[in-house]
Amino acid sequence: MFFRSFFDESLAQMSYLVGCQQTGEAIVIDPARSIEPYLGMARKKGLKIIAAAETHIHADFVSGSREIAQHCDATLYVSDEGDEQWEYNQLEDIDYVLLKDGSTFMIGQIEFTVMHTAGHTPESISFVLTDKGGGSSQPMGIFTGDFVFVGDIGRPDLLEKAVGVIGSAELGASQMFQSLQKFKQLPDYLQVWPGHGAGSACGKALGAVPMSTVGYEKLNNWALREEDQENFIKTLLTGQSTPPNYFAMMKKFNKMGPPLVSEGKTNKIRTVKELEGHDANAVLVDTRRAAEFAKGHLEGTINIPFNQSFTNWAGELIDYNSEIILIAEESKLNAIKESLSSIGLDRIVGFIEPFDVLADDKQLESYGEVDVKQVQEYLLDDQYHLVDVRNESEWTEGRIEGAEHMPLNLLTKQLDDLPKGKTYLVHCKSGARSAIASSLLQAHGYKDVMNVKGGYLAWLKETNKQAPVIK
Repeated sequence: MFFRSFFDESLAQMSYLVGCQQTGEAIVIDPARSIEPYLGMARKKGLKIIAAAETHIHADFVSGSREIAQHCDATLYVSDEGDEQWEYNQLEDIDYVLLKDGSTFMIGQIEFTVMHTAGHTPESISFVLTDKGGGSSQPMGIFTGDFVFVGDIGRPDLLEKAVGVIGSAELGASQMFQSLQKFKQLPDYLQVWPGHGAGSACGKALGAVPMSTVGYEKLNNWALREEDQENFIKTLLTGQSTPPNYFAMMKKFNKMGPPLVSEGKTNKIRTVKELEGHDANAVLVDTRRAAEFAKGHLEGTINIPFNQSFTNWAGELIDYNSEIILIAEESKLNAIKESLSSIGLDRIVGFIEPFDVLADDKQLESYGEVDVKQVQEYLLDDQYHLVDVRNESEWTEGRIEGAEHMPLNLLTKQLDDLPKGKTYLVHCKSGARSAIASSLLQAHGYKDVMNVKGGYLAWLKETNKQAPVIK
């Protein structure tokens, strides 16, 4: 048997290519939208991808299952569990098989047995793998999707918080408890291959180790040690972060079937004057580092640096109905487009290189940085207004007295609450999110902005925790 895992760091998402070396047939489990890594590995190993399978309708990325089904003339295996509200739609144009608890299917001499593991979502299933071609009658491992992670489990509140299905969080937590009782009955030696690693918003505290075993999780995973259902539900639902705004869109895409990826070239815009000829409602996204953006940028642009957090913040802040123009180096363009495509942001109509933007310095604006010593002085002056863009849990743990809380993912919805005509001092935990927020404020007309260097951590260090911090 051939086995290879793939990890998308920007989404902390795991997918898997499994092949039967006797027959040369392979399957991809929970594929990302960009399918070339699987195709390339299959070619390298002399395998033909004949199937793709999903553990559930994903909320955090656009699935590549239908892409594989179309490109490889492959069969799609998906869940037929859960209620009508969360059934897969528009499968008519591909070969598909609906799966229920206890269903089995073969890829060459490799057997997959389905376990219904509701909780994260009603339709969630896991796949128990047995390598019969290798001479074994006992299972080797289980693909758990967003059911069981290393050190944690999937959150059951996404349907309620992200999609608005009232009451589904408590029901999902109860279903999760029951599903875990089934999981505990599996052999301790069974390998656990999860759908996410550390950094995913699909759980509270996922481990960074890429795989585990049932026995290890029974010993160390809090959710598998908790025997009281009421305590389990309370613990599971407490402290879950606010899901990213784009999760609801991902659910819709993956339920209805996302459009196939277009490989068209992106129009290169060579001057700022040429840029002015594009749709005025297009979103201008500058992908440079925050320090470079702060020194000079086009009016109306938002700064989302192309780093590990780029995909998440793009999904949070870019309207899916808007066209996108990128300010990016051409050498990075394909990687940026792939990141945006992974969450369904496909409407990229052009790009311009930073050098060409900076060449027209007459139309540039900038913002400054301020250190925490200066912030302490400025807060004595009513002209300055402190804006905290951290999330709710960070704000609850401690904050600077006098700050106004406007989480970055909600900032543009709360702008009317900002007092006009002030100098806005923007801070987060370290200075990264507040740099994005500073660009958003300027793009929406709040021009007098300063980013607090080092953020809340620098404030605590500078003031020795003796400054006016309230909880």
